Amino acid sequence: MSKLYTRPQLVAQRQAWKAQGKKVVLTNGCYDILHPGHIRTLDRARSLGDVLILALNTDASVERIKGTTRPFFDEQTRAALALQLEAVDAVTLFDEDTPRELIAAVLPDVLVKGADWVHFVAGREEVEAAGGVVHTLPLEPGFSTTDIAEQVLAARP
Repeated sequence: MSKLYTRPQLVAQRQAWKAQGKKVVLTNGCYDILHPGHIRTLDRARSLGDVLILALNTDASVERIKGTTRPFFDEQTRAALALQLEAVDAVTLFDEDTPRELIAAVLPDVLVKGADWVHFVAGREEVEAAGGVVHTLPLEPGFSTTDIAEQVLAARP
């Protein structure tokens, strides 16, 4: 069963998964409007290991990164939606502008980001130094939260 973890709970659970020989994958993002691109990316990320952790930006973090009109859904709603996805085993929230501190604490075996972040993957150095690997996955064409929001707003009378 999927679960929302605090950072200390997740670090402890990570150690339990490691002791069980499970390969842990971590990815992160805002996941502000859940769309098919997100679902497919999460499915691909989950296929790289035994456990998938989704680290979600807190509301304050999303607002700092995306602007004052975001997030569209609060962090508890976004976490609850993510926990309903078959691919997602664990969700945690992070308030920093990047998940580097969280990634350094969890040290997943596999770190995944969308290819739009190939220029900078927060936590790459920590994961690779610990023997893990980093994958950038191609984005799903036609799916962007920003583009979807703009289309919905443009369609309003």
